[in-house]
Amino acid sequence: MYEAEIRVGAEIRVDNERINDMDAMMDKFDISSGTVEDIVRDALMGADDGELYLEYRESESLIFDNGRLSTGGFNQDAGFGLRVVSGESTGYAHASEFSRSALKRASASASAVIKGYKVCDATPEIKSQNHCLYAETSPLIYPLFEEKVALLQKMDAYLRAKDEKVHQVTISLSASFQKIEILLRDGHCVHDRRPMVRLGISVVAGQGRRLENGFYGFGGRKDFESFLTEENWKYAANEALRQALVNLEARESPAGTFDIVLANGWPGIMLHEAVGHGLEGDFNRKKTSAFTDLIGQFVAAKGVTVIDDGTISERRGSLNIDDEGTSSARNVLIENGKLVAYMQDRLNARLMNMNPTGNGRRESYVFPPMPRMTNTMMLAGDQSPEEIIASVKEGIYCVSFGGGQVDITSGQFVFECTEAYRIENGKVGMPIKGATLIGNGPEAMHRITMIGNDLKLDDGIGMCGKAGQNLPVGVGQPHLRLNNMTIGGTDA
Repeated sequence: MYEAEIRVGAEIRVDNERINDMDAMMDKFDISSGTVEDIVRDALMGADDGELYLEYRESESLIFDNGRLSTGGFNQDAGFGLRVVSGESTGYAHASEFSRSALKRASASASAVIKGYKVCDATPEIKSQNHCLYAETSPLIYPLFEEKVALLQKMDAYLRAKDEKVHQVTISLSASFQKIEILLRDGHCVHDRRPMVRLGISVVAGQGRRLENGFYGFGGRKDFESFLTEENWKYAANEALRQALVNLEARESPAGTFDIVLANGWPGIMLHEAVGHGLEGDFNRKKTSAFTDLIGQFVAAKGVTVIDDGTISERRGSLNIDDEGTSSARNVLIENGKLVAYMQDRLNARLMNMNPTGNGRRESYVFPPMPRMTNTMMLAGDQSPEEIIASVKEGIYCVSFGGGQVDITSGQFVFECTEAYRIENGKVGMPIKGATLIGNGPEAMHRITMIGNDLKLDDGIGMCGKAGQNLPVGVGQPHLRLNNMTIGGTDA
């Protein structure tokens, strides 16, 4: 198994070198750039908006489990999507073959949405590309496949030697490189080259019959040389082991109403899910969000400022341009408790008489774009984490979250705490397990009473799902105190 994987890796490396340049690859197709422009122009004639989206992607994933390489995968994909927009209607066609005949068929299919429609010609102005947030080189080529496998073996051995309680180690390492070209309605063409890397380490620790899990991961739009340093992966391994050992000592969580403290960084996933989705333009245009028609009103406690920022260098959710060709931006959504903006793609911005915000995103050429988050976070306040914890007489300290569920319309949410502690007399006490945070997003925003001065972004592992499309995102926040929140527990 191991030797076979190394041979596959060698083949992958050669293939990467052979077709790493999408422009060279596109020269093989039986279609000229002039023909493409003519077909797209004809397809969009009489439409409100639209674009041709070209994509090439290569990705690699390795999973090291139980002391051996259990999975090694490599994939290449290329194709196009043609979108034609008329009013609220979208015609969309895609194919993995890029040829004159395929593009003509797509044009006929997507442009059918125009029939009988009078164009309003109110497409918002597209901001020009002005970012260079990450390197335009593929992280898949180096290090070599066998070197990555050897590094995974080293991580596994490091953890097993670290503590005799370690029962199982699972390590996932993945990388991708995406190249896009977007031909806009006005004939302007923009492009982006997007690297992505991610490492996840899961540790199962045991004592007697009891087994508990710990996890830590990190990633971003980087190359492997700066990403997989020994300092970085050892920190990740130690954190995964630490969480597993903490959970091994944890007691069952109480249930009831508590004042809670959320840690900085990854707990911002609650803000992302319970509030962020409700601020996406399509939900508000369709009036299915708990934040519909509330611009200018207070939707959170004073001092709360929430932004979505796609312009942070090398972050997982960052983009030079979105998947419609609009430059990413730093968008203030809630300012000092007041709702000031929604996240918009071009379609919803036009229909709501607003400006696009660089949030039009899609998973791949198979899908049309929609409003999606990039890096969503709450900005820092002026209180230290120590002050916040000391202010709570009896409560729960939530350090990390796992899975959760959110209803966008009502704002109701449930989140599982994967690392949590009791707070007793202003001090962090014993660890607890089985705690779930239950509440309503808009209501929870009003329950914030203290905001830390220690804003932190997550370490680069977040994925966001919406309408069947999964995308990389970033989240973040400072330490927060929320009063009278419901905790579901397992302590009978």
